[in-house]
Amino acid sequence: MERDVRVLWHPCTQMKDHEQLPLIPIRRGRGAWLEDFDGKRYLDAVSSWWVNLFGHSHPDINAALKDQVDNLEHVIFGGFSHQPGIELAERLTRLAPSGLTRCFYADNGSAAVEVALKMSFHYWRNTGKPQKTRYITLSNSYHGETLGALAVGDVALYKETYRPLLMDVITVPGPDCYHREAGESWEAYSRRAFTHMEQALERHAQEVCAVIVEPLVQCAGAMRMYHPVYLTLLRQACNRHGVHLIADEIAVGFGRTGTLFACEQAGIAPDFMCLSKGLTGGYLPLAAVLTREVIYQAFYDDYATLKAFLHSHSYTGNPLACRAALATLDLFEFQLTDRPPEPPLPQGEGRVRELKEASATMAHPTSNVLSNNRHLSRCMAEAAAPLQDHPHVAEIRQTGMILAIELVKDKATKEPYPWQERRGLTVYRHGLERGVLLRPLGNVVYFMPPYIVTPDEIRLMAEVAMEGIESATAD
Repeated sequence: MERDVRVLWHPCTQMKDHEQLPLIPIRRGRGAWLEDFDGKRYLDAVSSWWVNLFGHSHPDINAALKDQVDNLEHVIFGGFSHQPGIELAERLTRLAPSGLTRCFYADNGSAAVEVALKMSFHYWRNTGKPQKTRYITLSNSYHGETLGALAVGDVALYKETYRPLLMDVITVPGPDCYHREAGESWEAYSRRAFTHMEQALERHAQEVCAVIVEPLVQCAGAMRMYHPVYLTLLRQACNRHGVHLIADEIAVGFGRTGTLFACEQAGIAPDFMCLSKGLTGGYLPLAAVLTREVIYQAFYDDYATLKAFLHSHSYTGNPLACRAALATLDLFEFQLTDRPPEPPLPQGEGRVRELKEASATMAHPTSNVLSNNRHLSRCMAEAAAPLQDHPHVAEIRQTGMILAIELVKDKATKEPYPWQERRGLTVYRHGLERGVLLRPLGNVVYFMPPYIVTPDEIRLMAEVAMEGIESATAD
């Protein structure tokens, strides 16, 4: 820890906090658990920033990488290619919603959003509509922290400082169902909220390249959620007005919402789909932008026309990352098998030790990953249910394997706690003491565990979260 703070600058962190809140160096990970250098273990309830799908050090992904590194670690992707890159693109385009037939690789989620934004703009330029230069985005949205991605986001904490550097976008009120009226359904509120988008498209379609949304869950925006009907209406409206639809599935793709891709729940296919995070099972940086053949063809021409999409990253299509992604997709396509045993916990861990020892030999049901996730989602809902009546919990909301608990000062009015009080930090610190990694978003405590988590581990997450919430709201 002393060496770390002398040389490192960590992301999304006020480094001065670490004068009182020590960093935790992790020695290894096994399954849903992390272990520090003192032997203390932590249940990874947030999938290490939402990337880990099938647990740490998964034997199948490990084996795939060990094989790949002995054959090809990297090669320039301009003018050259390789088997993992080709096979991954083939599989992604087969799995994706209908019509997404082309795959462009990038390095991370923000880069994927940049690619989609540039492709949409460039498409309209190549097809004789250079006036289409703007983007429509939703309030409370988040799409990354590079300048283009930041511009189309709307979380002030990330965006406000850099506003002078950012392009101008059109932001419309989103379908965040936290704001629905008493007794109003998610679907009714999402339909009502869509009127803002319809009005924006009617007014601005001639100058707009694309609408960009996070399907179903605005993850960095405090895990706010909405009904699939909004996406259905949006797809129809984009078609009517001649505007592209960009689906940022970076955080919600690969089973997080209950279907492989969130767009499936609305029965739609976007014009661009951005993927990253869980794509490699949490092993290596990789992103993919899937798009339609008609968009690809708008760039396909003689060199002298200067229509080519001149965008690249040094590690585009890295073979190791592609191979990790293929191994991850294998885990979706085949049956879940017995969870490999993990090393025993050190003495003195109490309840955590008991659960860990019990779950180390537990086999998951022999079922499809997504159907098993539905079972785990129900376990999450049941485990968190006792908090429904807590005087400082405004809402418990859930979409698939994402569950969020909104802490407020006043339950009746939904008056939030002042952000300066950092109530979520109290929950975080309590979780670490009890061996559970919870990293609240402000005053929103959430669970987004790996898919190999067991029902007992879910109950532990909820138990520790409840204790932390009691401590954080005790005054």
